[in-house]
Amino acid sequence: MYSGYDSYRFVLGGRLTPGVKALLIATGGVYLLQLIIGQKMIYFLGMNSALILRYGMIWQFFTYMFLHGGFFHIFFNMFILWIFGCEVEREWGTREFLRYYFLTGIGAGLIGFLFSLGTHTIIIGASGAVYGIMLAFAMIYPERIITLLILFVLPVSMKAKHLVVLLALISIFSGISNLFGTGDGVAHFAHLGGMLVGYLYLKSDWRVQAFFRRLKVPGVRRRSRMRVVYRVEDEEELQRQVDAILDKINRVGYDNLTRDEKKLLKKASDYLARKSESD
Repeated sequence: MYSGYDSYRFVLGGRLTPGVKALLIATGGVYLLQLIIGQKMIYFLGMNSALILRYGMIWQFFTYMFLHGGFFHIFFNMFILWIFGCEVEREWGTREFLRYYFLTGIGAGLIGFLFSLGTHTIIIGASGAVYGIMLAFAMIYPERIITLLILFVLPVSMKAKHLVVLLALISIFSGISNLFGTGDGVAHFAHLGGMLVGYLYLKSDWRVQAFFRRLKVPGVRRRSRMRVVYRVEDEEELQRQVDAILDKINRVGYDNLTRDEKKLLKKASDYLARKSESD
């Protein structure tokens, strides 16, 4: 699988970003421990609705993301995280990226928990969070062309937004099949849960800042996930945001910047010009 910027250029995730790197190391490290310790670790850290309800093991909503059912399970999850996650992290910054990753992962766990009530199913894997990351990528770059290698041989290209819709439909169909006992045993509704929570998070404003802003408390500023924010009181942050936009120009060209990113460059230029004159 690779993601194409245009008809003649493609990359596999690009340079590894700090948040994605930390997740790869943490998930890989836990998987190695899982291989050493074995099934007991899955029972204790995997998500089991019966254990959560009976013994209050609520940490499983978090820890289940770091366990995997085999090499190919963790390989494909981490491979997709690298491809899409690095782009999203470069767009949002490490803190917001990690917040979103764990929010969608825990949200996917909650959905999986609801659909596994009354069973002894153990849910493991970062797929819910990874699906959330793919959704975020598609919302940021909806027209980006993604090429999939079917069976590692047949290339099939489609827009990112169409890929996410296709994955959602597959998960819905597979999840319904599982309900009737004819599926593959994969927690497909948890995958959908990661997408659903991610979509609601990106389209809504659930943060504490938003609550105080609605109360009109002074001094609280909004930082949007989907837009770049201009803040003249923090020159270091301003420079970081401008550098990120310049990097994006090098990758995809000025014409592919959002209107807010172009506006930020103009405001930053005006601000630095005024600052230079005052100095």
